[in-house]
Amino acid sequence: MGSQDQHAALAARQTPWMNEDLEMFRDTVRRFVERELAPNEARWAEQGYIDRDVWRRAGQIGLLCASIPEEYGGGGGTFAHEAIITQEMSRAVCTSLGNNVHSGIVAHYLLRYGTEAQKQKWLPQMASGELVAAIAMSEPGAGSDLKAIRTRALREQTPDGDCYRINGAKTFITNGYHADLICVVAKTDPEAGSRGVSLVMVETRDLPGFRRGRILEKIGQKGQDTAELFFDDVVVPCSNLLGTQEGQGFYQLMQQLPQERMIIALGAVATMQRAIELTTEYVRQRKVFGQPLGDLQNTRFKLAECKTVTTIAATFVDDCMQRLMDGQLDAATAAMAKWWCTQQNCQVIDECLQLHGGYGYMLEYPIARMYANARVSKIFGGSNEIMKELVARTL
Repeated sequence: MGSQDQHAALAARQTPWMNEDLEMFRDTVRRFVERELAPNEARWAEQGYIDRDVWRRAGQIGLLCASIPEEYGGGGGTFAHEAIITQEMSRAVCTSLGNNVHSGIVAHYLLRYGTEAQKQKWLPQMASGELVAAIAMSEPGAGSDLKAIRTRALREQTPDGDCYRINGAKTFITNGYHADLICVVAKTDPEAGSRGVSLVMVETRDLPGFRRGRILEKIGQKGQDTAELFFDDVVVPCSNLLGTQEGQGFYQLMQQLPQERMIIALGAVATMQRAIELTTEYVRQRKVFGQPLGDLQNTRFKLAECKTVTTIAATFVDDCMQRLMDGQLDAATAAMAKWWCTQQNCQVIDECLQLHGGYGYMLEYPIARMYANARVSKIFGGSNEIMKELVARTL
């Protein structure tokens, strides 16, 4: 059985939520990833950001906003469609297109909390790739602790009507370089703690007071632009508030973060599966002491351990997927999936890299790039320490 056949058999055995339509969608996504993304990853890693027109091409084939209703320009699918996109990009070691943030996160904030006018205005342009979206949570002094954010969006009267004046700085913002639409986490009532946090949509084109800082240089995921953003007396209409009233931002974030954490867990599992596949192929070809590396007992045992962990992770994530699609995934279970799968992903990749020997340290080998890319998954989406705290609160 070839490696692709093995992958198909493994996927069919581990993904009970799949069906024939989703398999066809997977084929479309895989072709796009192999044709448009994979050949350019090295170049994008060098320049630090993806080419802007890739967003439009992704929109043309239905890769953007795949789980957003058709009435808003989306694909009319479910979260399963987003899961497949995540899996295929992870499998191909393609991290430059920040679609998980654009489609899996920002689009769903708009769908869930936006007014009808907001949804009609922004979602179709996000689905086509005309607008690139980002969410601005982290700040230089506030990462996982969202209550500590200092960015303010204060209401004031202007000749053009009620507006928010935004002041603050954000960092580690995925899609920050290209972002035309940013969901900014800010305090509309600085004295109210978490009850004073709101989400405000900011359109960046020709916006006075908005500026982008440097593209941040990272150890991994180098082609996915991650930027600093600055808001200096930025004025936006109060109609850009996401939700029906101020002070709902922290609640909105807590409601949507389980989906974000599932996206991270899905990517981790797909990466583990690919790491094992690549390493199995490598150890069959590589000879040491006159025999294939794969014939040594230590090699077989290490790969057996990795496959066992990966199968357990995939089974757990599939169960979480079903719960999410049924509207029953709770925050603690999503936190478990996020922290445990990302932790195991890093360990599995490390074991697989070790079996590559010195070649595993060379960036020309995918396992080396996977090693560098995976590390941040234990930090973003809420650090794994925070995830454990969320789980501990349920004890």
